[in-house]
Amino acid sequence: MDHKNTNLSAVLRKAGDLVVENTEIPTPAENEVQLRMQSVGICGSDVHYWEHGQCGKFLLTSPMILGHEASGIVSAVGEKVTHLSVGDRVAIEPGIPCHLCSFCKEGRYNLCVDMKFNATPPVDGSLRQFYCHPADLCFKLPDHVSFEEGALLEPLSVAIHSCKRGSVGLGTKVLICGAGPIGLVSLLTAKAMGAEKVVITDIVESRLQVAKDLGADLTVLADVKDPNKMADKINNACSGWLPDVTIECSGAPASLQSAVFATKPGGNIVTVGRGPRNVEVPIADASSREIDIKGVFRYVNCYPTALSMVANGLVDVKPLISHRFPLLESVKAFETAKTGAGGAIKVMIECGGS
Repeated sequence: MDHKNTNLSAVLRKAGDLVVENTEIPTPAENEVQLRMQSVGICGSDVHYWEHGQCGKFLLTSPMILGHEASGIVSAVGEKVTHLSVGDRVAIEPGIPCHLCSFCKEGRYNLCVDMKFNATPPVDGSLRQFYCHPADLCFKLPDHVSFEEGALLEPLSVAIHSCKRGSVGLGTKVLICGAGPIGLVSLLTAKAMGAEKVVITDIVESRLQVAKDLGADLTVLADVKDPNKMADKINNACSGWLPDVTIECSGAPASLQSAVFATKPGGNIVTVGRGPRNVEVPIADASSREIDIKGVFRYVNCYPTALSMVANGLVDVKPLISHRFPLLESVKAFETAKTGAGGAIKVMIECGGS
């Protein structure tokens, strides 16, 4: 693979049609850096676009390069960039806000209506050999933090933002619904932020075992269809305590319904998972129990915290990586992420070595 003359990229032409093909090598603008991409993780949203051509309200209307959980090596710098140099190893915060709207000025730039987010139509992502990005959204990695850990700062930032939205802190008791990558990294984050107890649910026993290995205090197999009865199963497992905070990561409507009944009165439910746009929720029960249901959209001002947590050993995200593929095998990598073959949790694509 000749880095100097090619820019092999994972291009989603339409739903179900993912190819690796050469694209133009970009040149950095004055406030950008060009990056020789290294590690790029596959997110559930990437798989949604590949399978359905859509994720939530975002619809694929033209070919798009996938990938937004990413790290790379600075290979060129724009003329106004002063804090990064060629050869620096960086993690990439993938959302580019406008910096001008009221949300940006209030510090809630994740809500910016003009946000350009990697691999969210029509914006191309970073699953390619070379990519350009604003320098202020690239975070220099310490020598002891790997490229894979740098790529995982993205889902870790989701977890940090979710735990903050739920007011997780010292002594908090937490229920996490779904033991996929976001659920597992939320487990790690909640523990790092001082949660006293964490119980996690999933429909797959093997993922619950991973959660146990990562420090979950309790695991519960989500094998009961009735939301009330599922909540009873969770509360019985907790044996004497109720979750102050529920972080719903599965996106399954029944899981959100169970969360309303399982969460302690006066508690918080944070909705992280993306399921159907319209979901029936027992809102009268939530209201009478004074449960606050809070949304989460990506993250805001979380990358520095995520990097600090990894660099200082407060969280270890490396066990989440179950599979690795070279860029040329991106289709196989996506198949693995979709099916969960071989116990897949986080599938990582290596874009070109060092």
